[in-house]
Amino acid sequence: MYEMKKKSICTLKYYNENAQSFAAATASVDFSAIQTRFTTCLPQGGSILDFGCGFGRDTKYFLSQGYQVTAADGSEELCKLARQYTGIPVKHMLFHELDETEQYDGIWACSSILHLPLEELIPVLEKMAKALKPQGIIYTSFKYGNFSGERNGRYFTDMTEISFAAVMQNISSLETEEQWITSDVRPGRGEEKWLNVILRKK
Repeated sequence: MYEMKKKSICTLKYYNENAQSFAAATASVDFSAIQTRFTTCLPQGGSILDFGCGFGRDTKYFLSQGYQVTAADGSEELCKLARQYTGIPVKHMLFHELDETEQYDGIWACSSILHLPLEELIPVLEKMAKALKPQGIIYTSFKYGNFSGERNGRYFTDMTEISFAAVMQNISSLETEEQWITSDVRPGRGEEKWLNVILRKK
C-alpha cells in the first residue's frame, strides 16, 4: 500500500509543480476527432464526468456542445486552472474516491487513469462502471506498450490490446466496444503511439 501511495504522490507532485507548463503544452492540441467519436455515443445534452480533467480543455469543449459536465482532478493546481478556464466548479478528487451510482451517460478519462498502477486500475474501472447509467460509455487512453513505472516524474501503466484485454477479464460490468491506435497529436511527438478504448456498461 505504501508503494502504491508513493506512485500517486510523485504523479500529483509533478502536476502541481508543472500545472501552468502542462496546460500551455496541451491547450492547442486538436482532439476534436476523438471528442466527436465519444459524443456520438451519448444522448444530446447528456451527462459527462471529465475524470482527470487537467486544466479543463475537454470540459470546456463538452460544455460548448451542450453537455452537462462534471469535472474532477487529483491535482489542486490543475483544479484551480480548470475552474478559471471553464467557469464551472471542479472537484478536487483522487480516482479511487469516485463513489457514485448511475450518474453519468459517459465518462471521459483521456490520458488520466494511465497514471494508476495495474493493481489500482481494475478497482477504479469498477467504480467508473458503477457511476455510469445503464449502457453508459467510457473513453480512456493509454500510451502504447508494455512499460509500467516512473517516466519523467510521473507513474505510467502502458497498454497494448493484449494487456488491456487481460485487464477487462477482471471487470464483468464493462465490455470493450471499440479500440484503435493513434499517433500523439502534440507537435514533434508523432512517433509516440496511444491505445484508445471505448467501453460500454453491460
